[in-house]
Amino acid sequence: MRIALIQTNPVVGDVQGNAARVEAAVRRAAVLSADLCLTTEMVLTGYPPRDLLLYSDFARRAAEGARDLAARLADCPPVLLGCIEENASGRGKPLYNAALLLSKGRVAASYRKSLLPSYDVFDETRYFEAYPGLNILELGGRRLAVTICEDIWNDAGFFEHPLYERDPVAEIGRAGVDALLNLSASPFTMGKHQAREAMLSAIARNLGVPVLYANQVGGNDDLLFDGRSCAAAPDGRIFARASAFAEDLLLVDLADLSGEVREPDLSDLEEVWQGLVTGLGDYARKTCFSSAVLGLSGGIDSALTAVIAAQALGPDNVLGVCMPSPYSSRGSVDDSLELARRLGIRTLTMPIADLMRAFDAALAPAFAGRAPDVTEENIQARIRGNLLMALSNKFGSLLLTTGNKSELAVGYCTIYGDMSGGLAVLADVPKTMVYRLSDHVNERVGGPIPREIIEKPPSAELRPGQKDQDSLPPYDVLDAILALHVESGLSVDQIAARGFDAATVARVARLVASAEFKRRQAPPGLKVTQRAFGTGWRMPLACRLG
Repeated sequence: MRIALIQTNPVVGDVQGNAARVEAAVRRAAVLSADLCLTTEMVLTGYPPRDLLLYSDFARRAAEGARDLAARLADCPPVLLGCIEENASGRGKPLYNAALLLSKGRVAASYRKSLLPSYDVFDETRYFEAYPGLNILELGGRRLAVTICEDIWNDAGFFEHPLYERDPVAEIGRAGVDALLNLSASPFTMGKHQAREAMLSAIARNLGVPVLYANQVGGNDDLLFDGRSCAAAPDGRIFARASAFAEDLLLVDLADLSGEVREPDLSDLEEVWQGLVTGLGDYARKTCFSSAVLGLSGGIDSALTAVIAAQALGPDNVLGVCMPSPYSSRGSVDDSLELARRLGIRTLTMPIADLMRAFDAALAPAFAGRAPDVTEENIQARIRGNLLMALSNKFGSLLLTTGNKSELAVGYCTIYGDMSGGLAVLADVPKTMVYRLSDHVNERVGGPIPREIIEKPPSAELRPGQKDQDSLPPYDVLDAILALHVESGLSVDQIAARGFDAATVARVARLVASAEFKRRQAPPGLKVTQRAFGTGWRMPLACRLG
């Protein structure tokens, strides 16, 4: 039996467009003599559709789209189509997360998801009813277990602390099957791919059957999907793998499991680079932007953002804006222009000294008797934000913010200023990773970032001689504390017990908590770490700890 794993990049809500992508891939699989096609989770609606699922018309359109697609594929091999399905029982949630079997021109059967994740970015119990049974497809003399994403992420043979009472993998083992199939939309985070393949290998060994895994690819809102659909042999060997961050079709022959994936997998930095480029490109395309604008400060964050934008959208579609103030160094402007020259992006220089004086004059009566402080510094950032938003509005370009995760975590950013924009490309990339990623990009794509930008001490340049380290701990210390606090959920005492200065840890934790109101008003950011300040971060604004 030859099974085609169809790895596509769906657009949420675009039922017709997603159906067309699936149809084209199925027809390619038919030419390759596939006996069955396996799509990814909810490919017809796009994943995740979130609260679109609360609208009954959305479910109706999905059902109609599935029936229409089945009719168009009547002359093709059967397809297991990721979709939603209405729950007609009258009990429980109104929908199932399902795999629909399209065969001989009709929707012939449905197979429903059992385990519904409700953690991090997932909220499936909000929409779906859990299916209590097993899904077994009998086709071509073989018994195939059909699972959907989370259904295989609770295997007691792999996970030390399973999240759910049920273990569908163990139930499948007792039922006896010839192969396990999984339709997935597993979001990307750095290093997750290795853990995912280790889990698939363990399941294949434990069951003694091949495991075939089809995963979504592309970016939807803040989530990235890396694809890398694959197949594991009964001995646990990964013998086939599809492309990373690109649409693909992987044909697996259950009669021949002798293949072996020989090419090395992506490094952590390379997969983050490819993920950010994919995420920005898809976000722009799926929200109907063809160009982007961003501020160029001469710093490493804006430089790396510009490189990603040029790669994702093409250099002709990127505008970098220099907005020097009286406190900006000459080198910052020159470095920005050199970066733009190397990238081939357009530039615009708009000095803000006159606008700063106009603000000072307008506020002078109200501020009489008060010394300049962070208020005036923030005004500079807000002037720049207003200029960039004006350019975005006038030219219909997507405004990219350039701040990193370290700054967003502790509030070292200005609301309505440098936080203004439509997408925060580096919002989940810590400052120390920004440096490592910049070096990686320079090696990979011909050195677009000048060494002067990488080597200069980071500074917002909002007052004479300002440096980030005047206000923050060294970034290597800050990022280590943030990783333990934000991503691992450790308390101040637990982090201090690992050798960090207790006062520094307590201060960082206070800054994280007090910056929550800023993050609530920040643009979406592309998720690349285990826990990002996005849809999976749900902290209260009004609270008092300790």
